[in-house]
Amino acid sequence: MAEEPHRSSAAEIPVTSNGDLDQNPEMVFQRDSYPSVPGALNLSESCVTSSNFTSTTEGIIESGPYRGSASLPTSPVAPVAPSSAVASRLARSTSDSQTETGGGALVLSDDLKSPAMEKLDLVRKWSINTYKCTRQILSEKLGRGSRTVDMELEAQIEVLRDNKRKYQHVIKLAQTLSNQLSQMMQTQRQLGDAFADLSLKSPELHEEFGYNADTQKLLSKNGETLLGAINFFISSVNTLVDKTIEDTMVNIKQYEIARVEYDAYRTDLEELNLGPRDATTMPKIEQSQQQFQIHREKYERMRNDVSIKLKFLEENKVKVLHNQLILFHNAIAAYYAGNQQQLEETLKQFHIKLKMPGGDSPSWLEEH
Repeated sequence: MAEEPHRSSAAEIPVTSNGDLDQNPEMVFQRDSYPSVPGALNLSESCVTSSNFTSTTEGIIESGPYRGSASLPTSPVAPVAPSSAVASRLARSTSDSQTETGGGALVLSDDLKSPAMEKLDLVRKWSINTYKCTRQILSEKLGRGSRTVDMELEAQIEVLRDNKRKYQHVIKLAQTLSNQLSQMMQTQRQLGDAFADLSLKSPELHEEFGYNADTQKLLSKNGETLLGAINFFISSVNTLVDKTIEDTMVNIKQYEIARVEYDAYRTDLEELNLGPRDATTMPKIEQSQQQFQIHREKYERMRNDVSIKLKFLEENKVKVLHNQLILFHNAIAAYYAGNQQQLEETLKQFHIKLKMPGGDSPSWLEEH
């Protein structure tokens, strides 16, 4: 009888032998229903889950964080010792929830932080480098800044640029000659066909029309041979200008960019050396010295590369133009001299195969 007051001061949860509640499983006990029980269980945040009771004989009460007093309960209710299975299950669920929330968020934050910082660092370096180079270019154009000049290399580059412009002009004129020659050949073929037709229809002038028809056909045939030589000349020189020389021009542009960067960082270092030397400026001077050394090595490396490129380009240019100029001269001379055999030998010497304009039909040389 003495224990009844203590039992009435605690909340009792009747449980059957199968672990099921006598009342509704979804029932939630409100804290306000027991205002007079000090130190009682905070039942407002506790709920009984029936889904975990179906396969075991142990009841699990899932509860939220305790919001009541930090002191131990004064009620004489005996504490319930959880079994080892229940304790291990709760430990696994707690560790899994911590892994999904806390650990995963930290790793994701680190993964997102690293690329962002790298991009910001790249943008910062690019901005500083662009500012320095722009300032250097403007100062050079205004005559206020100094620039590094390799007189011998600059002279070779200027000669190459001038030659490129002249080669492009020669190609343009050769293309004009090719188009005009093609039109003349078409006219000669039409004129030869007209003479041949009149030769058949005019018996009294059969021989005269026939001679002129053969002459125009022969000129058209030789014109095709000359046209093949001219087009081969245009193609070879065009390859020299648009590929070989242009590849060297790309290296020259990279060299000029490296030269501007080198002068920009050289000017920056000179300005810092003219200023005071204290604890604030010394780290900047050391950093500027490192950047200057890096761009100096890059500039010297690009200058050596351009020098080697120009040397090999000159050798290749002489070899290509030597052969192509001989071809062009021999073909033109043989055509206007009427030397058909010499004209054909010139094309065989350079392994040139002729094609009819606008088609793949065999040429006069291939037919005969």
